[in-house]
Amino acid sequence: MPPLTIDVDLPPGVTITAYSRHGEGHGFEVSWPLPTHCRCDRCHREEAARLEFPEKVQVVRDLDIWGQPSFWIYRPAHHRCSYCHHRQYLLPPFRRKEVSYTFRFEQHVLRLLIGSTEEEVARRLGISAEMVRLIVRNQLADAQAKQIEPQRVVTDVGIDELSLKKRHKLYVTILTDLTNPERPEVLAVAEGRDEAAARKCLEKLAPEQRLQVRTYRADMAVAFHNACRELLPNAQPVVDRFHVARQFNEAIDRERKKNHPGVQGPAVEGSAEAVSVPDVGVPPQPEGAGRAGAGRAGGVVSEAAPAAGAARAAASIPEDL
Repeated sequence: MPPLTIDVDLPPGVTITAYSRHGEGHGFEVSWPLPTHCRCDRCHREEAARLEFPEKVQVVRDLDIWGQPSFWIYRPAHHRCSYCHHRQYLLPPFRRKEVSYTFRFEQHVLRLLIGSTEEEVARRLGISAEMVRLIVRNQLADAQAKQIEPQRVVTDVGIDELSLKKRHKLYVTILTDLTNPERPEVLAVAEGRDEAAARKCLEKLAPEQRLQVRTYRADMAVAFHNACRELLPNAQPVVDRFHVARQFNEAIDRERKKNHPGVQGPAVEGSAEAVSVPDVGVPPQPEGAGRAGAGRAGGVVSEAAPAAGAARAAASIPEDL
């Protein structure tokens, strides 16, 4: 079997040490630089790291590869305090505490929620709806304290709403960095889907960064455009084809519903006498056209004239054929 090479985008400091296939998924053994000094969570004393590695490995969910789930596998590290003998877990830089997925998997879930619901995203990824709800809750908590780097260059953004539940008024607004379309990144998340939520997301960008934004992608909601026109003065709006086509189809559907028998009224029968042939849509017959086979219903069909120049066999057919 020929070898296959793929490029995996990794967070800074994380390296892949081994790969293994697990059923329909992919397993990557990863490592990262461990700290040389640690501060104890109990006595708050800092000292040189005294690391311990248990035999049991940990597995966390990461981004899908070719539509199949991938997992990161690593050996957890613990620090044993020499003063109080407290044993504490060293959290990896790619996941939060007490969860079984990476930070970028959380952002992937948020992007999938655009135009979808938590039940649909959970079914698509093979996870529970409770996990999707927990991811959104953690992202909302992070957004309140998250600060975007002032030196970051943002030229294109997308702003959209997420509906977390069907038939429930549970929405959040998400701001995404689309400067690199192949690697979109979530910048801010705010509760609600009104102009205040949009402003809260956009205000995470510094004034200089907002002046650098050239385009913003949004749906046709007036609230989002009002906030973007004020806070992104140099940006041009971009509405995707999906929203334009949906508005067009809704307008056509409204007109179609008006055209039914109750609106048209009863049909009126009339005579076809004195109606010219072009008015009824029947093309006129060309002059001199033959009407062989035409006649009254039940009448005798007249014999058609033989075709001129009919082909004849070059030799007689054998009797014993």
